[in-house]
Amino acid sequence: MTQRSFRRLLVLLAAAPLLLSAQDERPVVDDSQVKKEVPASALPTLWIAGDSTVKNQGTMRGWGQDIPGLVDTTKIQVVNRAIGGRSARTFFNEGRWDDMLKTMKPGDIVLIQFGHNDVGPLDERGKFRGSVKGIDDETEQVKKPDGTTETVHSFGWYLKHYAHTAKAKGATVVLCSPVPHKKFDREGKFVPDWDQWRGWVKDCAAAEGALYLDLADLVGTRYAAMKPAEVEALFADKGTHTNAEGSKLNAQAVIDGLKALPDNPLAKFLPQTAGTPP
Repeated sequence: MTQRSFRRLLVLLAAAPLLLSAQDERPVVDDSQVKKEVPASALPTLWIAGDSTVKNQGTMRGWGQDIPGLVDTTKIQVVNRAIGGRSARTFFNEGRWDDMLKTMKPGDIVLIQFGHNDVGPLDERGKFRGSVKGIDDETEQVKKPDGTTETVHSFGWYLKHYAHTAKAKGATVVLCSPVPHKKFDREGKFVPDWDQWRGWVKDCAAAEGALYLDLADLVGTRYAAMKPAEVEALFADKGTHTNAEGSKLNAQAVIDGLKALPDNPLAKFLPQTAGTPP
């Protein structure tokens, strides 16, 4: 076994618990049923890119849907382009990122969270949405049902591409680790996940001069302080998608995390409270 193959085996073994959760009954949302959000004015735009944990429908709700209620929308507009069933790979392949770039402008802010659908296999077993695990330039060739061959990049390659191209448009980029699943051990203690993926997102942010928001930790810390039944009440399914109350908790974690950053990009776009200078 070569050193490269050995490293790859270690990555796959570390990802195994998440891979098991990705075998893979979750639907890919029909984008014809989702209204495309677009900037409505010349105000700075807070763009959001992600998957169903960021934007969802019905009883499931993603954290991006509650961000508008936590910012001053007279100063900044929120455009949430997250869509269910997408990975960093498919968001790129379907042209969704390039479509965002078309109207992105200097002074905009971009929040990006992927991972939940990148964990699966690269081929039809993962609905052709898994990414090569890691952040290097390694690629794999995957044959598609139409006979074409897709060059699949690493999870980190897609994140770094997003950060690099958005920064080139003059936007501030925030790469977010994935929000955690609902999982407790037999003693009722919250079980954190995304450990290796958090590191990948952090390293991508550092490589591209983007900001890093560790949502896996920010939200996980909140879950760990709660009773299992309290966390259970925040979810609309077995353990991935939040309901309205869960999305509010996660959205507040996003805002609190941004506030804690040395250079909070949303600082001047948050509602003023008593005693807070304008």
